[in-house]
Amino acid sequence: MTKTLYLMRHGETLFNQLGLIQGWCDSPLTTNGKQQAQAARDYFHAHHITFDKLYCSTAERCSDTLEIVSGRADYIRLKGLKEFNFGRMEGKPEYLHPNRKPNQKGHGDFYLQYDGESETQVKKRVSDTVFRLVSQADDDATILAVSHAGAIMSFFSALELDNHPELHFSNCCIFHYSITDSTYDLIKIIDPVSGQIYGN
Repeated sequence: MTKTLYLMRHGETLFNQLGLIQGWCDSPLTTNGKQQAQAARDYFHAHHITFDKLYCSTAERCSDTLEIVSGRADYIRLKGLKEFNFGRMEGKPEYLHPNRKPNQKGHGDFYLQYDGESETQVKKRVSDTVFRLVSQADDDATILAVSHAGAIMSFFSALELDNHPELHFSNCCIFHYSITDSTYDLIKIIDPVSGQIYGN
């Protein structure tokens, strides 16, 4: 049986707007962020997509996004869906993120020196969480999980799929996965704000 997972980034926050590093720390959705979440809600409504299970990170920016998108409160918050822990770099300007080497898709071990997490730790934490929530879902279930850019890309990297998305991963972007017999296929990536769809 095939299950469907929509893994979605939260709406724009105050720290996003101010260009500040935001992992385990939190800031509220901006007016624009709430409008982005409404655009995602409109996308799901227009395509007659409903959800059997709802999950989000424990960050309030994710639960607020999920409530706008789903209009529901019967969701489960999971620490495993949290963003990178950037340690003492939390709240610092985003330009302090390390410059990535060619073909490097993550932060590596850079944030360990600041008491944060490594790419490997985040990848394992998020993928373990997603695999578990999908395995617990009923056959043919449709799942929506709201998380964070770094966490979502770490999960994608863990899957080692061939079709790597080359796009600006904006707020409220949605990764649409189909899962059959524990095999994950990325069907498409949806940007509900711009209306762009990458994939099938």
